[in-house]
This record gives sequence, C-alpha cells and structure tokens, in this order.
Amino acid sequence: MSALVKSSIARKWIMALSGLFLVVFLTQHFVINITSVIAPDTFNEWSHFMGYNPLVQFLAQPILIGGLIVHFVMGIALEIKNNKARPVKYSKYSGNANSTWVSRNMIITGLVVLAFLGLHMYDFWVHEMTVKYIDVQPEDPTRYLHELKEKFVSPVRVGIYVVSFVLLAMHLWHGFNSSFQSMGAKAVNKGEGLKKATYAWSVLIPAGFIFIALYHHFTH
Repeated sequence: MSALVKSSIARKWIMALSGLFLVVFLTQHFVINITSVIAPDTFNEWSHFMGYNPLVQFLAQPILIGGLIVHFVMGIALEIKNNKARPVKYSKYSGNANSTWVSRNMIITGLVVLAFLGLHMYDFWVHEMTVKYIDVQPEDPTRYLHELKEKFVSPVRVGIYVVSFVLLAMHLWHGFNSSFQSMGAKAVNKGEGLKKATYAWSVLIPAGFIFIALYHHFTH
C-alpha cells in the first residue's frame, strides 16, 4: 500500500474518530439540557457540577476543544484534497444520481455549525468564565436554569438556534453514518441496522435541542 493511500486512510480514520467523539459529547450535552425541561433542579445540579468540577474544566474541556479543532481542520483538508483529485466536475448534474446535496456540501453545513458553536460558546462558555474568573461572583448552584431561559427570550436568537440545528441534522445525516463506514463497520452488519440508527439519532438529537430552545422561549 502506497504512502499516499495510507495517508488518505489515516485522515479518514481521524475524521471519523473525532466525529464520533463529538457525537458522544453532543449526546451527553443533550441529556443534561433536556433536564432543564423535565427536571429543573437536576439541570441546576448537573450544570453546577460541570461548571466547577476540575476534571471537567481542565481535562474534558480542553479535549473537547481539541476534538472540535481536529474534526473541522481535517474536514477542510479532506475537502480541498478531494477537489484537487477531482478537477473535472460532473458533466451533468442529475439530482441524487451522482450524490446527495448534503454529501456534496458537508463543508458548508460544517462551517455554519462551527459559526453556531462560536455563538454558543459566547452565550454560555464566555459567560461562565466571566462569572467565575473576571467578576468572581460567589457560587450559586441555582442560577443555571434562569441563565438558560434568558438566552432564549429573543426570537432572533431562537431562530438562529433552530436553523443551526437543522443544518447540524443535515451534517450528521451524512457524517455520522460515514464515520462508521470509514472504520469498516458497514461490512460487519451490511450497514442497514447501523444506518437506520445513525439516521434516527441525527434527526432526534437536533430536534430535541430545537424543542428545548422553543420550550424555554414560549414558557419564559
């Protein structure tokens, strides 16, 4: 196997593993956030734990940021490489006969999601750092639900969240299943059961986040 082929396979594996890592984080993030609807006291408790636990703050958080950087940088690099390797575009576009819109535009949906993550970090992470290390406010384990609700007062911000999670669902619809294919899982069970599970997750988790945003907007 040539070095070029090995390098390409390695990049796909890194892309797949970093993507699956982010899927695990997104699932955990959803589990915590849905408690803001069904169990507000639990949401405050878990949020306080995540905000002050040193393992989360100084180990898990840097790993997460690193995973995000690796995934998006690798995705852009693979897109550039694929474009160079395919200088002649399809002679005729015929809808999904060549490929789906999502698969052709993963870089676009990914960049929009990345921009949304910047807004999300500004809304919550920057605020958290300000409270703890700049304003140095005393610990208040009950503040988190109120702060979350305040973020969803503006219909414009809620609209941005909704559109971003729709695009995230589209990104995951192709990317989640592709991650397993890159690692050979499709060959294990012919891909059908796994494909259905990844498609269901790709719709349900973003839909859940949309529900959370709309719920807090309309019940504020």
